[in-house]
Amino acid sequence: MDIDLIRADTPGCAEVLHFNNAGASLMPRPVFDAMQHVLHEEYRIGGYEAERRAADDIDAFYTEFAALLNAYPDEIAYVENATRAWDMVFYGFDLKPGDRVITHGSEYASNYLALLQQSRRLGFEIDLVPSDPSGQIDVTSLDAMIGPRTKMIAITHVPTQGGLVNPAAEIGRIARAHGVFYLLDACQSVGQIDVDVAQIGCDALSGTGRKFLRGPRGTGFLYVRKSMLDRIDPPFVDLRSATWQSADSFDFAPGAKRFENWECFVAGRVGLMQAVRYARALGLPAIEHRVTGLADHLRGALSEVRGVTVHDQGQQKCGIVTFRKEGADPTECAEILRAQNINVSVSQASSARLDLGPRGLDRLVRASVHYFNTEAEISRFIDAVHAI
Repeated sequence: MDIDLIRADTPGCAEVLHFNNAGASLMPRPVFDAMQHVLHEEYRIGGYEAERRAADDIDAFYTEFAALLNAYPDEIAYVENATRAWDMVFYGFDLKPGDRVITHGSEYASNYLALLQQSRRLGFEIDLVPSDPSGQIDVTSLDAMIGPRTKMIAITHVPTQGGLVNPAAEIGRIARAHGVFYLLDACQSVGQIDVDVAQIGCDALSGTGRKFLRGPRGTGFLYVRKSMLDRIDPPFVDLRSATWQSADSFDFAPGAKRFENWECFVAGRVGLMQAVRYARALGLPAIEHRVTGLADHLRGALSEVRGVTVHDQGQQKCGIVTFRKEGADPTECAEILRAQNINVSVSQASSARLDLGPRGLDRLVRASVHYFNTEAEISRFIDAVHAI
């Protein structure tokens, strides 16, 4: 991996030290150029006309994502963001009073809010699988929890509030053995981890463009296994997701396109396709290896800073690193670092009540690295944290 060339492709590297890739990564130049081209065409000849001219790139969205995830193109949908992609499956799944849905304390706040809302509406029960000593999902307990009323396992692959990587493939084997639908939130994993839906065994997977894929904001994607498409009744439809056949009948669009909207951000969609193409050219195994190595380096260096405690859990860890410094409020730490053109984020207990709350943590500094970051940037970051 030619890091100098990649950084030259990323003008933002000259502006900031960007350790907020779990929030929104720095866009590479080919992604920006692809979006600019579409926007310029919209400006010059009109939006519909620009979309027609971008037809090949729009079609390539499905083939690029299929290759990225080891899926079929007709199992892929473009959705405006990861939460709405997840919602399209969850709200469309037939859950009844007395049914049970299994999740984990690391679940993303928006997903858990949807679980609570639908549980109140429909009367199903939410079961929390316990963690093992490392903090990840206890797969032995998961296996034992599944009963005849268990209809869905809804898990976040990588939680927003830490470096934990849940054992997605082991969960998939258990879900298949019991015939339980498996919904995986891969918002923080696709783009930094080599994600293979066939190997994982999930029935549906949602994700975003702006994070580790380095695509634009306001873009997302959804994978739904072919054999599971008819088990989900899309919570809303339009003339993209369905065809009005007669005055009182309609048919869903074939494949996963039944989860799409007719109106969408065309430039963003083309930009996200280009981001996937860029990542695939580098190779996801190489990306995962570098991101994991940089994050391990960062955790080790932070652990040597007086007063700093690293709070990442799990047997496997990724590019997200969370920590606190004694006597320093995480929000103030982020502001101090931002004043030095160092970008980080803050994970709040309000977004992770079932995880950070029981651990006695109100908030954490979240530093998330990507393959374009360097060891020299880690050294600069450590010096800045030390000086707080």
